[in-house]
Amino acid sequence: MTVSRQARFDERARRLLKTLVELYIREGQPVGSALLARESGLDISSATVRNVMADLERLGLVRAPHTSAGRVPTVQGYRLFIDTLLEVHPLEEAAVAQLQRALDAAANSGQSLLQTATALLSELTQLAGLVVVPRRAERTVRHIEFLPISERRVLVVLVFSEREVENRLIETDRPYDAATLQQAANYLNQHFFGQDLASMRARLQHELDQTRAALDAMLQALLDVAGKVFDAGGEWDAQQLLVEGQTNLMRFEDLSDVEKLRRLFEALRRKQELLDLLERCQRSEGVKIFIGQESGYAPLDECSLVASPYRVGGQVVGVLGVIGPTRIPYERVIPVVDVTARLLGAALQSEDEPPPVAH
Repeated sequence: MTVSRQARFDERARRLLKTLVELYIREGQPVGSALLARESGLDISSATVRNVMADLERLGLVRAPHTSAGRVPTVQGYRLFIDTLLEVHPLEEAAVAQLQRALDAAANSGQSLLQTATALLSELTQLAGLVVVPRRAERTVRHIEFLPISERRVLVVLVFSEREVENRLIETDRPYDAATLQQAANYLNQHFFGQDLASMRARLQHELDQTRAALDAMLQALLDVAGKVFDAGGEWDAQQLLVEGQTNLMRFEDLSDVEKLRRLFEALRRKQELLDLLERCQRSEGVKIFIGQESGYAPLDECSLVASPYRVGGQVVGVLGVIGPTRIPYERVIPVVDVTARLLGAALQSEDEPPPVAH
């Protein structure tokens, strides 16, 4: 085959594959040669289409279900379609405005923003929406207070923003008076303002290691009280996964097998394996897509995960996305996930910014 004929063949095959995937996503039925010839816009016969389909099948890009003479895309076919053939257009202004209004209305707290984002992802895509909640150890601390409750019990007040305050009750190794606890809090607020808990923990431990030989009462309280807060381990570092719209998945014929659907719902309920999978998306730039078996997680073998990290202050703090069957409208879902990640990050950034100083 000459170079020019090879180029024409490749372009024709790509055009037919693109048309086949689009038709299958839209109709959910194996696509026959006559329909492909008509919908592709190419001036070719059904026999020519069948020859090209045979080539694509040998390449592992399409397959013929045993119940039909038509073809459907394989995972490899979807991957080629998404990576090289998919045309993604910006999200409509009306949809962006809907997202912005809903997030603005939920700006009373970070948790409310995250829950709203999860619901919006599900609503706009009609799939299951997922949002990984930032680790509390990675949230920026704006202010901290230590308040004595009883002889060896201290209430720790952590202020992450004007609307996000968390209280934690701890047991100390020995009693401290209010003045000493206030000194310790003042030290943290002065030297550690604007850092996250994980950074505060590391820096505080380093500084205390340097001065351990001459600890005064305030530093002893700092080591005892702050150490217990920052070293809460898994409780601070654990990530949570918010899920919304699982029942949307029941309407897809592709997921109608009761046992497969049960395993998928169980995975959404347990969440840990999904968290591990989404963790891999935190290292990616922009939207990442796992198709079927690409996830390496059996309950998602018939599904696609479209996910994107979201950032606060330029730092990745979590991941959001949707789960649906492999036959989802990627050209619509990808921009919804991308825009939601950007808007959520901006909303959380605004929430974390300290209020302006009055003059």
